[in-house]
Amino acid sequence: MSDEIYNQQNELAKLIERYSEQDGVHPTAIPSLFLIRESIVTEPIARVNETSFCIIVQGEKEVLLAEERFRYGSGNYIVASVDLPVTGQIIKASSNIPYLALKLEFTPNQIVEVLTDPAIQVGKKKKAKRAMYVSKVQSTLLDAVIRLIRLLETPKHIPILAPLFTKEILYWILQGPNGYALEQMAIEGSNGNRIREVIEHIVNNYDSSLNTEKLAKIGNMSIASLHRHFKEVTSMSPIQFIKKLRLQESRRMLIADATDIGDIAFRVGYESPSQFSREYSRMFGLSPREDLNRMREEPNKIYTQLKL
Repeated sequence: MSDEIYNQQNELAKLIERYSEQDGVHPTAIPSLFLIRESIVTEPIARVNETSFCIIVQGEKEVLLAEERFRYGSGNYIVASVDLPVTGQIIKASSNIPYLALKLEFTPNQIVEVLTDPAIQVGKKKKAKRAMYVSKVQSTLLDAVIRLIRLLETPKHIPILAPLFTKEILYWILQGPNGYALEQMAIEGSNGNRIREVIEHIVNNYDSSLNTEKLAKIGNMSIASLHRHFKEVTSMSPIQFIKKLRLQESRRMLIADATDIGDIAFRVGYESPSQFSREYSRMFGLSPREDLNRMREEPNKIYTQLKL
């Protein structure tokens, strides 16, 4: 790590600590920007990772996408170019040296806005790539991130400058060695773009009846092509993706209001409560009832997990 990047990361750590004095995920006056601080190692947490860019300046984290592991820490950033059901765990943190990170969410339209600039050379419609990747941070990217966070000191400038700095951050991510994995989601007609549309439909309709024939039509693909490209992007089949999404949402509902378990099963799209309980147990290691009882016994611990 160069001295320049080392100094930039130290400055970024001080800024994050200034606006996140307690553990948790902290929204900011910049709607798409979140600051994260944790002083303990966490248990694995299943959640949907929104389309976003996340950079760690202290500590380490591990993210599991299906069977694929992404481990990253200081000097790295991770990008998710579509919404993905993942399991994440902070694996290095302490009260003396807390885990410090920031997350910037973005939309496909913001990527398109960068790519439509005449000075940007858009790649060809290549084979779809994994929608999550880890890269080493560059000084130019850190500089843009620091300027974005500094806007919290002068909120009146946020409406004008935050979109500009966000566009610059996305530009540097696209210029990075794995930038095409993000670019592909915005190239009209590319396999990545079609899979993104399928994923958006699943995320918005996970509680409805979904099948591969319908999803293939949405992506304007054959069923075989849908399966191949969907797995290339998400590391899962469409059915596995839907199942993970439903089970993660069911757990959120269970924690939020402890609704009747059978009712939750139907609300997330299961027709059989017994099948729901079996698949819930396989994913979380406990039946819905056992998991709910554990949450009641350890409410503070579960609440902490929900915030991550």
